[in-house]
Amino acid sequence: MLSAVIISFNEEKNIARCLKSLQAVADEIVVVDSLSTDATKQICESFGVQFIEQKFLGYIEQKNFAITQTKHDFILSLDADEALSDDLKKSILQQKQNSFQYDAYSMNRCTNFCGKWIKHGTWYPDKKIRLINKHKGKWGGVNPHDKLEMQSGSSIQHLKGDLLHYSYYSLEEVITQNNKFTSIQAKAMLQQGKKASLIKLFANPLVAFINGYIFKLGFLDGVDGFFIASSVAYQTMAKYAKLMKLQQKKNA
Repeated sequence: MLSAVIISFNEEKNIARCLKSLQAVADEIVVVDSLSTDATKQICESFGVQFIEQKFLGYIEQKNFAITQTKHDFILSLDADEALSDDLKKSILQQKQNSFQYDAYSMNRCTNFCGKWIKHGTWYPDKKIRLINKHKGKWGGVNPHDKLEMQSGSSIQHLKGDLLHYSYYSLEEVITQNNKFTSIQAKAMLQQGKKASLIKLFANPLVAFINGYIFKLGFLDGVDGFFIASSVAYQTMAKYAKLMKLQQKKNA
């Protein structure tokens, strides 16, 4: 048996696609919603899912709360803007028929950027663990970049097929998201005692661009690859710049 979990907030343009992709593999679908003001709730209810309204606790905290609401030992965690490819559905069903012989399963995530699937750079294959025995792992990382972390010694199998990520519909969304996420990152880094410096502020963004655009072949995605590598570099610079300002404010 398999439970699927999703956290959501104002995802009316994405949630139906996500839920449709899960229907063939999940025995239970749990959506934990952060008090959406659009049609997210009505869409979810039309699919007959378990819909739980919970004030947003933070990305990591909200996803761990969602896990506690599931009935089955194995859980598949998706974001509302993600969906399973047909090949990935087949892989999951095969593992389900074999009673999930591993503790966790990873998969490649392929991102759709303004209508184009990105196949290179830091965005692909973007390997993610998303299917786990909930007694062997939980969400960790640094908000907003959460990740499923497994207990030491857990067995992990990689699945065929892509997790389809419908990330951005416009360049404006990228800019807005970068600003939002870097503010969250900077606050989380400050709480963890991490430090910003001029070296990190200048060198890390350059390394991020070269890594994504050249070493990971981002240039093969054309102008989109250049924009994505530049965006990652900007995001790296912005989080350290914001962290530096927070440090200055704290020490003032």
